[in-house]
Amino acid sequence: MLGSCQQGYAQKKGVKKIVLDAGHGGRDPGARRFRLIKDEKDIALDVVLKLGKLLNDSLKDVEVIYTRKHDFYPELKERHAIANNANADLFVSIHVNATAGTRTKVQNGYKYVGKGSKRRKVPVYTTVVNRETKATGTETYILGLHRTSQKEKAIEEFGDNVTEEPGLLDENDPMTQILVAQYTQAFQNKSISFGDKVEKSFVKVTGRKSAGVKQKGLEVLAGSAMPGVLIELGFINNVEDEIYLNSEEGQHQLAYAIFRAIREYKAELSR
Repeated sequence: MLGSCQQGYAQKKGVKKIVLDAGHGGRDPGARRFRLIKDEKDIALDVVLKLGKLLNDSLKDVEVIYTRKHDFYPELKERHAIANNANADLFVSIHVNATAGTRTKVQNGYKYVGKGSKRRKVPVYTTVVNRETKATGTETYILGLHRTSQKEKAIEEFGDNVTEEPGLLDENDPMTQILVAQYTQAFQNKSISFGDKVEKSFVKVTGRKSAGVKQKGLEVLAGSAMPGVLIELGFINNVEDEIYLNSEEGQHQLAYAIFRAIREYKAELSR
């Protein structure tokens, strides 16, 4: 899958083409809105478009390529094809995080069961789901075999449909292990370097909490033959995070933080 693309990438130096991937889209909302009006797909696209403008305005020698600029859903293979056919130097996938919430049984009355002398009153319970989370801040993923499926559970529970994006690889499949090993050899060090710059820039620009760089078996990264990261901008079911993610100021800060990281990464590779 990656062999020929790896060889082509290895001969390149610097960052001339960047693919910006706004996660989800169209029929796939991603993590659903909590109290405000935008789903993950909307926030991701807002930030991607702001980031693209910053790159176009400030880094004239860089070509910005989008997997989507509107509200539609490109399949994973389409996202891969866009990046690989462009022979891009960096893949940046933008997402918004969520947790699965908690369930609590609450008594809401009684009912009678049994007949005659065995008739008795028993409590009736209702399950109350609380979506709100105290989890907050950003985190950036590079390709690995570690599964953290909390967000996927949240999307399944609170979305209209189960999303396949970002997509988790089957870590027990031998082909997955080969694929990840190939990707690791070719791109992991640069992905880690860029991811670290992203998270440090988030802290400096936004002052928000960073969970750092993590690994995850993400198909959207595995199919892209270049260094890449998946960035989670914050938790949509955290009240303060959601307000920030929906705000123009918050979106601009996030886009600018990623821009700074790209600029620093580009300068580093050009030395």
